[in-house]
Amino acid sequence: CFFTFSTRLEDLRVKLENEGLVNIWYMVVNHKGTYSQRKFHLLKESVSDHITVYQQDEEQADVWTTLNGNKDDFLIYDRCGRLVYHLGLPYSFLSFQYVEESIKIAYCENKCGNCSYTEPDIGGICENITKKAEEKLAELEPKPTGQHSHHHNLHRHRQQHHH
Repeated sequence: CFFTFSTRLEDLRVKLENEGLVNIWYMVVNHKGTYSQRKFHLLKESVSDHITVYQQDEEQADVWTTLNGNKDDFLIYDRCGRLVYHLGLPYSFLSFQYVEESIKIAYCENKCGNCSYTEPDIGGICENITKKAEEKLAELEPKPTGQHSHHHNLHRHRQQHHH
């Protein structure tokens, strides 16, 4: 379990970095249970030096309880430290796209205007991410079958309705 998780997390980290999403901090919080505490060294050894593994102290409050989450959750924060996504099972499985897409959105969103923490060349990277996401949506759209189709383009539809 450690090996599969750590390999997938490292693969995701490298993929995002290769796409230009840099200076993202990854942290694994080891569960406070006795079994997990005994296996801490295996978890630590199974991830790269680019991923921090946090060992909870027995005397402190459980981190997952404090964060209102569970041991398999992904909590994704923006560059200002605000929680943007809290993904629980099954959305936290790294074999799905939810974690990756959530990280990309958190990375590219600019909710509070200009930010000193923003990477200098983020604009082009995020435009490319948005374009790829729109292309994926276009592939999922049903194709018109006749002249009188009432098909709506998802891209235009999304722009017309701001929620």
